[in-house]
Amino acid sequence: METSGAPWRRVPSAATRWPRTRRARVAAVSESMRMIVVSSPLHSGNDRLETLLRYELLVGLRYTRAKRRNHFISFISLISMAGIALGVAALIVVLSVMNGFQKELRTRILGVASHVQISGADNRLADWPTVARIASEHPRVVGAAPFVNAQGLLSFGQNVRGSIVRGIIPELEDKVAEIGAHMRTGRLDALRAGEFGIVLGAELARSLGVLTGDKLVLIAPQGQVTPAGVVPRLKQFTVVGIFEVGMFEYDSGLALIQLEDAQRLFQMGDTVSGVRLKLDDLYAARTVAREIMVKFDSSVYATDWTRSHANFFRAVEIEKRVMFIILLLIVAVAAFNIVSTLVMAVTDKQADIAILRTLGASPSSILQVFMVQGALIGIIGTAIGVVCGTVLALNIDVVVPALERLLSVQFLSKDVYYISDLPSDLQWADVIVICSVSLVISFLATLYPSWRASRVNPAEALRYE
Repeated sequence: METSGAPWRRVPSAATRWPRTRRARVAAVSESMRMIVVSSPLHSGNDRLETLLRYELLVGLRYTRAKRRNHFISFISLISMAGIALGVAALIVVLSVMNGFQKELRTRILGVASHVQISGADNRLADWPTVARIASEHPRVVGAAPFVNAQGLLSFGQNVRGSIVRGIIPELEDKVAEIGAHMRTGRLDALRAGEFGIVLGAELARSLGVLTGDKLVLIAPQGQVTPAGVVPRLKQFTVVGIFEVGMFEYDSGLALIQLEDAQRLFQMGDTVSGVRLKLDDLYAARTVAREIMVKFDSSVYATDWTRSHANFFRAVEIEKRVMFIILLLIVAVAAFNIVSTLVMAVTDKQADIAILRTLGASPSSILQVFMVQGALIGIIGTAIGVVCGTVLALNIDVVVPALERLLSVQFLSKDVYYISDLPSDLQWADVIVICSVSLVISFLATLYPSWRASRVNPAEALRYE
């Protein structure tokens, strides 16, 4: 019936407006399905397969984009997406920092220590030039240097500190260590035989209160017999340099003197504690040490950095794996929210599912429709997390100092931690693993709700429509 004087208005179709009532919504789904089927060329089996795949994808995407009557479902979807993004970003950042710690720790330790160390019985090795020559014949050895390793007390005024005293030849030491590149004052080659010079770590020099040019006393534990009994050996040294490698253990507890001075002070004669080797590939240290051992008798033994500092690197590796598992729980919790979202979506769209089934959609097609809807949440959340995590991991050296200045706090104190800054080493292999695990968890979370949707009975769903 027409109403006189009433203007004509165009009523929006189902394609532009989602109906409010259940019956109108059922009609809209039927009309949409009819338009898809009519406009699709179903002339062959391949065409039918391509059409159904396109239909399932389109309906799944439409369900994801549609404005819901139940806003609580949309809220849970956003929470799920944010949770996955947070978990992925946290995993990328934490693993990058762990990789950075491992790399920085290895670099700093091996900058002072050695890749392979050849020693003798009772910390004494005779005829070190021959040992160094034989070891240098190995194709992977790029440097060899003798050393004397002992303990001593350093005294300056009222300050006394214990330290490791290492006797070196500066010209050869530069071939196996990087201390010469980390000198704050003075030079490593200022250590000359007979002049009794000493080079101290920065923290050790600060605790003693000495500067370059000051004189201190080195007390050796090897005593000398006098009529009054055994007294320690004392010798005055001049500070000729201060180094800082950035690792508190060495900066606060290592002192370097010339090799001949160390032999004289610690009564070692012509022997040394051992020979340090540097390799062209530090990861081949264990193999090279085993091959070098064959060339010497049983009184000589070789150790590599993977054994002498195994606890450090094993601890970092274990922490990395544990943190991966712990932070992966964030992604798992977000995946549980995907389950909740899809379960409520299936309950809300019972009539839609029934109409699709009556129009010929198979249970597997219904399952794939809702899998698309759930998987899209995981894909978007993972993508956001990868972008945010990668950006933060690449700029961690800028973000952390800014937070320290803003909060007036130092996260890594030099007195407590070996490494006082927060390094980052982003490895794309870790990013790929994190993305894969996140997508797999998100995909698994869609299986049960989608299976529930495929099991909906059309007659039961439309009984009261």
